Amino acid sequence: MICVPDGHTMEAVAAKSERFAVRLTAEQDALIRRAAEVEGTDLTNFTLTATLAHAREVLADRRLFMLGEPAWSEFLSVLDRPVSPKPRLAKLFAEPSIFDG
Repeated sequence: MICVPDGHTMEAVAAKSERFAVRLTAEQDALIRRAAEVEGTDLTNFTLTATLAHAREVLADRRLFMLGEPAWSEFLSVLDRPVSPKPRLAKLFAEPSIFDG
């Protein structure tokens, strides 16, 4: 990714061959155009940036993770570490829950 001066990130420059089109109401169009204007960017960049950010957020919380060999080895080593005691957490779980009655 490339960081740009306004703090946003953009995908590395690559050939763009795909198109994405949506139908929307006049109100939705006006809202999105106004937001792009406030951000000081064009409609395409604003929409693409927002859509990619939301897509990443949605996918980040899924159970399937793709890891390369170094990251997978590190992940396994973290799972294999001995559990360290957490007294405050143990105390919290020992207290009755508001759902217990």
